[in-house]
Amino acid sequence: MANSQKNKSSESNSKDEFSERLIGTVVPLGALRGSESTGVGEFPDLVEFAGLCVKMGVGLIQLLPVNDTGYQTSPYFALTVFALHPLYLRIGDLPEAGPFAAKIKALGHRFDQDARFAFESILRAKIGLLREIYAANKAEIANKAQKGGSLGVWIEENPWVKEYAVFRRIKEANDEKGWKEWSSHQHIDTKEIESLWNDRKLKDEHLFWAWLQKALDDQFSRAAKAVADMGILLEGDLPILINEDSADVWAHPEYFNRELSAGAPPDMYSPEGQRWGFPTYRWDILEKNDYDWWRKRLKVAEKYYKAYRIDHVLGFFRIWASSQRDNTSVLGWFNPYIPITKEELVSLDFDESRIRWVTQPHVPTGELWDALRSNWGGYYNEGDIAVEAERAFGQALDRIGEEELWLFKNHITSEQDIIALNLHPAAQAYLIKAWHNRLFVEYEEGSYFPTWLYRDTRAYASLSETEKEALEELVEKHRADSEKIWEKQGQKLLTMLKESTAMLPCAEDLGAVPDCVPRVLGKLKILGLRVVRWYRDWEAEGEPYYPFEDYPELSVCTPAVHDSSTLREWWDREAQQEVFATFIGVPALPKIYNPGAAKIVLHKIATAASRYRVFQIQDLLHLSPRWYAADPASERINVPGTLNEFNWTYRLPAPIAEITKDADLINAVRELADIKPAKKAKGKR
Repeated sequence: MANSQKNKSSESNSKDEFSERLIGTVVPLGALRGSESTGVGEFPDLVEFAGLCVKMGVGLIQLLPVNDTGYQTSPYFALTVFALHPLYLRIGDLPEAGPFAAKIKALGHRFDQDARFAFESILRAKIGLLREIYAANKAEIANKAQKGGSLGVWIEENPWVKEYAVFRRIKEANDEKGWKEWSSHQHIDTKEIESLWNDRKLKDEHLFWAWLQKALDDQFSRAAKAVADMGILLEGDLPILINEDSADVWAHPEYFNRELSAGAPPDMYSPEGQRWGFPTYRWDILEKNDYDWWRKRLKVAEKYYKAYRIDHVLGFFRIWASSQRDNTSVLGWFNPYIPITKEELVSLDFDESRIRWVTQPHVPTGELWDALRSNWGGYYNEGDIAVEAERAFGQALDRIGEEELWLFKNHITSEQDIIALNLHPAAQAYLIKAWHNRLFVEYEEGSYFPTWLYRDTRAYASLSETEKEALEELVEKHRADSEKIWEKQGQKLLTMLKESTAMLPCAEDLGAVPDCVPRVLGKLKILGLRVVRWYRDWEAEGEPYYPFEDYPELSVCTPAVHDSSTLREWWDREAQQEVFATFIGVPALPKIYNPGAAKIVLHKIATAASRYRVFQIQDLLHLSPRWYAADPASERINVPGTLNEFNWTYRLPAPIAEITKDADLINAVRELADIKPAKKAKGKR
């Protein structure tokens, strides 16, 4: 079965159906304002939006993830990789919805004028109304769930829905708490899930979620087919990771390492790194089952999409992992990684005390006192300082002999352990910073990983130049050896993805990219991502932008992503305007973004040699003066590192039907679609 599936997919991928050069747009489904939507975009709205795209000459529509996230607004915090979000269901299209037409209409009136959609309010209102409709048709729906009935057949074809329905029922019964906080069923197996699913007392509740998912599948499938029939490539977004509070992690803990959190190492934007909270994968366990979970996931996605974005493709090569008990990822490490061993440190003439010096954080007595004095916050006297200092030393640290130097107590194993001591804020902040101050992190006994900022540590500064040189050679050797493992793993996993589906893979390859990543992507003919504002030669003098004619053909070029500012906000508030204007050859580009500036910039970007030039819908709308918000920041989709009702709730500034009447906009976008790629200068290879 697996082999025939692989051959079929490989044959499909060998065709030239994806070779056409296209202009595309990225839009969150919830942003669409269709003629019948209820305050938020719904699956049938894709058909109306695709009609607008056809008029504009846009050949690709890229969506953000549309999986069920419950009441969490971020589309990257799914409750499962299989189920669709009830938020996007058009209730009025349900066959059982007729008697509820007035309530559905009232729902639309209640929310349709909002500038951004009210995620939780709309979802709760929809779920409430859906429960009413379900209750009124319960007997008929139960009949359809019998063997041979339309719902029964759908459940047999989508067995994941049993885990999902049981999970959703228990989660709702526990006030939407994460499964680790449930009063029961925190640990479960397949047999028990099946038993709960078949429990007659619980059947109505389980069937509600299954009925809902079938309706969502029906609507999305019809919309996706209509989009494809219009000649438009629909691209989905498959996050590499899955929320720990999900049916998948709950039902299949063997596939995940819940001790670790995936994330990203520190950089200029996130000095403490990024800790996402998602568990990492146990690829060895998944491989024993021929990656069945991943293959099923791709098969479900293929029902709707012709292409898909591989979120954080670097994670298939190696993932930045840190302890779930840390709140930052400063002390993370790449997994897999060939560790530096104690024996190797001994070979560099590091004795026991020297190894302790580079692998454990040391706290000088005076530094803690100084931190309290400098960050006390208001009037203090030395007596107050002494009390708090003694508390910190007594609860967190052990002195090394008679030295003015301290080590953390053995029971301190994470940032959360320091926080749990409830010390003075100044002492706590200092101790967490001191906890990070080590050259190596020992993630397994006798196995060491150099911390990301090891050159800035106390231990590194104390080494002689000879010691530093020897240590750098050792670190580089392990990085190079580890990269061979990353390349092998990345090629194996990405090959598995390609073999499992005929969808076109497009990789999001941003971040600290090892050399093996572009090699593997090129070998497998997977498109990479080039974000114009970041695609620069950062090592060269002046950090020049790469010319558009040098963009790889196997790539997606875009000026902005969902986690960044729009092109307009970037230009007005963030860009080095003179540098960029000189780069595109238009020194007189307006200082304040307007349709004229938009036309110039977008036309230049459209010349990129990339196969797909994809623009956020906001960036395309800026080609017309009618669609400018007063504050460009209000047009963003997400502001990373913030939690609020603003994020992920962007809506189009007007209904699709009204935007379709903007002939100037349609003509301006169509011009982009007709632009040819820039040619390389003569003599340039």
